[in-house]
Amino acid sequence: MERLLVITNSGAGTADEENLEAPLSVLRSAYAVEVVATASLDDLDDALAGADGRTVVVAGGDGSLHAVVQTLHTRGELADNTLALLPLGTGNDFARTVGLPLVADEAARALMKGTVRPVDLVVADDGTVVVNHVHLGAGAQAARFGADWKEKLGSAGVGKLNLGKLGYPIGALQAAASEPVRVRIEVDGEEVADEEVLMVALGNGASVGGGAELTPDADVSDGRIDVMVSTANGPLARWAYAAAIARGDHQDRDDVTALHGTTVRITGEKFWTSADGELSGPHTERTWRVERGAFRMLLP
Repeated sequence: MERLLVITNSGAGTADEENLEAPLSVLRSAYAVEVVATASLDDLDDALAGADGRTVVVAGGDGSLHAVVQTLHTRGELADNTLALLPLGTGNDFARTVGLPLVADEAARALMKGTVRPVDLVVADDGTVVVNHVHLGAGAQAARFGADWKEKLGSAGVGKLNLGKLGYPIGALQAAASEPVRVRIEVDGEEVADEEVLMVALGNGASVGGGAELTPDADVSDGRIDVMVSTANGPLARWAYAAAIARGDHQDRDDVTALHGTTVRITGEKFWTSADGELSGPHTERTWRVERGAFRMLLP
């Protein structure tokens, strides 16, 4: 019988016993399952060190998946493991991109019929990884504000209606008042912008914040980074841009540029980044590259 190691984040507030009961029941009908709860990065490192060839099932959201991938990447063991995901987060944006059902027991059934496939990884020049999305400018601010709104609204949902998915659009509206940042952007060595920008987004996945598709054409296995640059710097333009994100038609705007490549370098004024919800900075220079097929996942 195939063996699974299910990793939960006991501090995430979502991957608890009640949420796990149904999907674990599904998985245990076909697999030998061990569940390990982690409360720290040290716990996570210890748990992954004992994977012993088992498929590692991440029970959580994008942040939990990011932590597992980062830990394995740092250990130099990412390519040696097969991962899977039970979407128990609020946004579950990576799951949305790969077509994984957002209800955990349905996701478990989909995984039982799934296929192991290669998945790309975006890696920054300091070794930090991006599984789904990284952005700067108003995007990083939106991530900060959106996280607060997702927590508030997530608890207001009823049943399968999770209002937390409105967190990022609301956060984007709040962040629209942010000051622009002057940066130079190079994609595959070619300068594509040298100006004040409201926001720059680099996508391995399509959406952030529970379904806001900043880079709607992104595919986790196409070997490229999808890049979106917004220069909506005027007060009215900012609000209109944020509203367009909520509607999903922001790429139709004249002050939005969409392109793609395998490496992206950004230099300029101090800026903060949000990578899968992990804030870092301030930076004045940062380079990202895509590693095609960096790891394997069991996907629908």
